[in-house]
Amino acid sequence: MLPLTLIAAQKVANLLTEENALQTQVDAIASLANQNIPTIDSSRIVISSVPPDLGDRDVQLPYPRVCLYSNAVKNAQMEKFRSFSGAVGVVAEVWASANLVTQTDVWIHYYVEAISTILRNNIGDWGDGMFFSGRYDVKFQQPIAGGLGFVESAAIACSIEISRN
Repeated sequence: MLPLTLIAAQKVANLLTEENALQTQVDAIASLANQNIPTIDSSRIVISSVPPDLGDRDVQLPYPRVCLYSNAVKNAQMEKFRSFSGAVGVVAEVWASANLVTQTDVWIHYYVEAISTILRNNIGDWGDGMFFSGRYDVKFQQPIAGGLGFVESAAIACSIEISRN
């Protein structure tokens, strides 16, 4: 059986990749604002916590991309007779890169809006004893030199409640 930390990250990855949901959502939001935003196809959504510099140098991950990973586990034992009754924190870190910092500065907001919309549309039972309450936090990072010229990222963190024997 996979560790809960990988299962939780995979659940979020499935939400983003199923029927190319993330790109569909980005396209919908961008068309409302008459913007052209680079595509994030399902192959660019990976379960990895690799930082941008290693992703560029050693892993060769393309831009834009979404890296999913678990960042916290808390077995609060809210249900006394369960082996795990608590939460796993999952982070969706989205990275954009372009020659112009103004492009990454705009694009990152569309990607965050698309991911957060997908999360909001999937509040509730995710199966396998996992439940999403709808709460998430977003942290934006300032652009830095790298990638195709400049790299900017944002981390969308959510907590998946889990109840298992």
